[in-house]
Amino acid sequence: MGEKNRFYVDIMALHPEVTGSCILVIVKLPNEETIRFVVDCGLFQECLYSELNSILPFNAENIEFCLITHNHTDHIGRLPYMVKKGFSNKIYATECTCRLLPIALKDSYKVLTDVSKRKNVKCLYDETDVDKTVQLLESCEYEKTIKINKHIRATFFTNGHLVGAASILVQISYPGYEDINLFFTGDYNNKNIFTEVKPIPEWVKELPITVIQESTYGYMDSSEIEKTFEDNILKCLNEDGTVVTLVFSLGRAQEILYELRKMQQEGKLSSEIPIYFDGKLAIQYTQLYLKGGLHIKDEMKNFLPENLTFVNKGNRAEVLESTDKKIIVTTSGMGSYGPAQTYIPEYISRPKALIQFTGYTAEGTLGRRLKDTKKGEMVQVGGLIVKKSAEVEYTNEYSAHAKADEMIIFLNQFKNLKLVLVNHGEEDVKKVFAERIVNEVNPKRVGILDREYFFRVNSYGLVKTLSTKFK
Repeated sequence: MGEKNRFYVDIMALHPEVTGSCILVIVKLPNEETIRFVVDCGLFQECLYSELNSILPFNAENIEFCLITHNHTDHIGRLPYMVKKGFSNKIYATECTCRLLPIALKDSYKVLTDVSKRKNVKCLYDETDVDKTVQLLESCEYEKTIKINKHIRATFFTNGHLVGAASILVQISYPGYEDINLFFTGDYNNKNIFTEVKPIPEWVKELPITVIQESTYGYMDSSEIEKTFEDNILKCLNEDGTVVTLVFSLGRAQEILYELRKMQQEGKLSSEIPIYFDGKLAIQYTQLYLKGGLHIKDEMKNFLPENLTFVNKGNRAEVLESTDKKIIVTTSGMGSYGPAQTYIPEYISRPKALIQFTGYTAEGTLGRRLKDTKKGEMVQVGGLIVKKSAEVEYTNEYSAHAKADEMIIFLNQFKNLKLVLVNHGEEDVKKVFAERIVNEVNPKRVGILDREYFFRVNSYGLVKTLSTKFK
């Protein structure tokens, strides 16, 4: 059988490490037809890779469809740029993601516009591109297989990473050949306090399959998580300080509000202590949680703590001027955008303040810069040089990503695992986790996805690797 008659796919991650998620898949059919699609198209948030935001190493006009795993900027933020460059086909996502994504893109556009003005450069895309992108969305139900074209089917499965998140099975078929089955985990978690996460169906576990597996926390087991948030909050408040808690707008913000409510109900946190919630996008998402339509569990619909005040431009100055002990829950989660840019410069130099991060802080973000600065040293915040006098703490206890041991359990469910391709992790973490998969899962092959190699895959797993040659 000649090369031109073979049936395979070439897979490549266009993101070197964590953010900027975009996986390019090139399907080669025996009739010499080629089908190209991408899974996610996100913004890079690491300074090291920010210049890649304006580079799409493929012809957007040739991409036949796009699959979206979830509504985080590092997975959807460059969709309008891809549209600007000529993509005009369907974008498949879950029903909840289709409700959330237009809000996220409009907010992301606003942030990009502000950044481009400060840097005196042209914005990555414009509002028209955002509107065109939203019009391309195609809503999908969980566990209902959709036929994208005569050769490709896709099925979305529940994923605890985020409300509306999915892991996606792509099945590629051709008469006379065994199907090529690709399972994209997306940013994966096996649980979510707000929504139900169903197990992977047995029929999927039986398939001969290639799994594209995220590895954000591939260096850590769930037993290593230290729960410090509650103690940090209470310690600061007991000293009459102010807590500034940094959250991501979707998922983390709502979970932290629920955590504070629990602390109140358990008598650990006085309901007389005011809680302020700031961040336009986070408040919009929270209102959607409360109004319904996101499949939130009934018992979780009342998650707001007592004595909560929503903050906007009108009352933000009053919050800043207050010297009373209080809790401020604000975006952005990494500290680089949103109201965090107002609160952090105000409180970083106050000895009785706590700045509490609740998630991952990428290289080059303000959160990472504060992490790398010792207390008492000078740090640049929003153009100011200030002394780091406040306590700055980080916790991974609320991470929406599964830990290494949980991902190993997940992979061991598959009965006929041909290949695991590790992606979405820092370079050293991907390597550590890939080695662990070899030892504890033992699939036929394990590879590391990045921008250096295409992995050629068929129904039997890996065919070969190819040095990067964008097509």
